Amino acid sequence: MSPRQITVLGECVADAFTEPASASNELALRVLPGGGPANTAVSLARLGTPVRFLARLSGDVFGRLFRAHLEASGVDLSSAVEAAEPSTLAVAELDAQGQATFSFHAQNTADWQWTAEELARVDLSGTACVHTGSLALVREPGAAVVEDFLASAAPRATISIDPNVRPLLVRPDVYRARLAHWCALADVLRLSEDDLELLLPGTPPEQACDIWHAAGARLVVITHGADGALASLDGERVRVPAVATSVVDTVGAGDSFTAGMLHHLGAHGLLGGRLTELRLDDVAEACRFASRVAALTCSVAGPNPPWRSRLEQPAAAGGV
Repeated sequence: MSPRQITVLGECVADAFTEPASASNELALRVLPGGGPANTAVSLARLGTPVRFLARLSGDVFGRLFRAHLEASGVDLSSAVEAAEPSTLAVAELDAQGQATFSFHAQNTADWQWTAEELARVDLSGTACVHTGSLALVREPGAAVVEDFLASAAPRATISIDPNVRPLLVRPDVYRARLAHWCALADVLRLSEDDLELLLPGTPPEQACDIWHAAGARLVVITHGADGALASLDGERVRVPAVATSVVDTVGAGDSFTAGMLHHLGAHGLLGGRLTELRLDDVAEACRFASRVAALTCSVAGPNPPWRSRLEQPAAAGGV
């Protein structure tokens, strides 16, 4: 079955990674196109899902980088806005385990300036699922506009949200204040163990799932890095192990997991409504596939998710 279109809404971020410089008083940066929603859109497209990305793309040097990267991966940018504002920049430092710490340069940048008029023009008649999250859902002035767009999309499409909490840029209590409302809008909530600790400090994952189910989300998936993922469908739970890999860095791994899960669900005709046909076995299968996609993303530098052909190679199937 060919998957129907998924529409992804959110930011592009220029991820600048520090590198050794030739002189002690210099800092070298290698800039890669990133941003959680953009990474998810790229991963979906490379897996073979038709994906449209709703973004506000600057005309600056980073915006041109984003556009070239997205189009080269097969992402539909026909509904993207040509924005006058500059692009968002994040400077990343990697620790010994490949985990990134970001500092953001995001004041008055293009990604947060959504207007109701820009999103009112979007035709969702061919969309099975709308995915969003991260900073676009909490940065004003566009955050409320994005929430209204999700509410208007919900009657005709599955809604997927990844909070992707960025505490250095937006205080966690801003996310906490909106999370119940997002669960009321969302069918799928995917988040990391770090997100969980910032949103509900000290809360066991199973209890957190029940809280978010009660608020409205049918499927909650919490990823735990090398410890795999916990998926909860209306309170029925399954744990899926991670796929062993040699980690270069973990940048974009969660976004790739989300894309792999949504791609798998869409390819099996399970997106497009309130997930009424979804069963726990379907969720487990989708999460196993998503774990393979995330593992391959971790095996290369930066947010560079695999193409479908890579997953079809025998080596990529190991450990599943």
